[in-house]
Amino acid sequence: MDASPRLTWWQQAWRLTAAAAIGLLAWLSSGVLMSKGPGDGPGTWFLVGDPLVALGCLTALLWRRRFPLAVALIVAIASGWSAFAGGTVLVAFASIATRRRPVEIAAVVLAYVAASQVAVGFYPVQETSGLLWFQLLVPALIAGIAVAVGMAVGARRVEVRSLRDRAESAEREQTARAAQARALERNRIAHEMHDVLAHRISLVAMQAGVLDHRSDLRAEESRLLVRGIAEGSHQALEELRDVLGILRADQHRTEPPEAQASLERVPDLVADARASGLDVTLTDTVTGTPPDVVGRTCYRVVQEGLTNAAKHAPGAQVHITLGGESGRTLDVRVHSSSAAAPAVRPPSSGFGLLGLTERVDLAGGQLDHHRTPDGGYLLTAQLPWPNPGHERRT
Repeated sequence: MDASPRLTWWQQAWRLTAAAAIGLLAWLSSGVLMSKGPGDGPGTWFLVGDPLVALGCLTALLWRRRFPLAVALIVAIASGWSAFAGGTVLVAFASIATRRRPVEIAAVVLAYVAASQVAVGFYPVQETSGLLWFQLLVPALIAGIAVAVGMAVGARRVEVRSLRDRAESAEREQTARAAQARALERNRIAHEMHDVLAHRISLVAMQAGVLDHRSDLRAEESRLLVRGIAEGSHQALEELRDVLGILRADQHRTEPPEAQASLERVPDLVADARASGLDVTLTDTVTGTPPDVVGRTCYRVVQEGLTNAAKHAPGAQVHITLGGESGRTLDVRVHSSSAAAPAVRPPSSGFGLLGLTERVDLAGGQLDHHRTPDGGYLLTAQLPWPNPGHERRT
């Protein structure tokens, strides 16, 4: 992958200007040396042809990013016939060295060193000393310096590109994490709203349905149902305020909604359901006090069972069975018979059993729910209840 950024017109212009300036110094120096040398001094080629070749090399540099090897080879070879192209060849070396490909760099350097031997005979500036190694060493050193600068620039570009890619990747990951966090928060809010409000609103809807379908109710029975609707609505508003308070991280709140959900609060839950008109019985054979997570999950299972009975089976008999002890499991069973009256179904949130399944899974338990042969519905849960003494020993 080429890590070279695109050049602006200004960046391109100052590079070409620098190459021309270096080439001009080399050309003038060669002219002065040739005037003092053993030859006849600068000729027509030096005054006309040399600058024209350098101009062609400068023009070729415009395509060094698209055709780096070809441009570098052309400029390196042409430098043997043009002292003015000395600056151009340095830019070409540095450019191809930024790619950090040893084979390409070696080919261009060899071409430049070979072309420099042509320049020694083409532009005699002094008596030949016969030291071939010196004539090869000087252009090799010049090329080596340009290549070293180019490789350093290339390494810097790769590092900057790597840092930019990592920054972009981190930004994408952060955006994905933020989106995931928002989705999880929305699901948490939906589950919390369902757990806290769905049960209460279902009981209110059931009482309102009774008032709507029963025309034979006595005045006292009607007042009782109306009072239940009013109290249920008031409690729903209070619970909604509690949920919003905990979601807003209200520091003044002393008891979050989750603290209201525990095994000890199941009888209160059953009492509220009875007061709303549900026929509920509770059998509790639990020995001991389970951990908070297990107790809360048990409460939510019973709550969901009562909510579904109120929604889908008005007039049904609901029997709740709780049992278990430390070191085994806490077993929850909510069985509702078939509906005794047509169901008046309030809008469903769709998070009831789904959210309950997630809660039970997080507690390490198993949840099952299905219809029974008598037309009723059965909701069961098995929640692990570890032995605290055993955990301390291990």
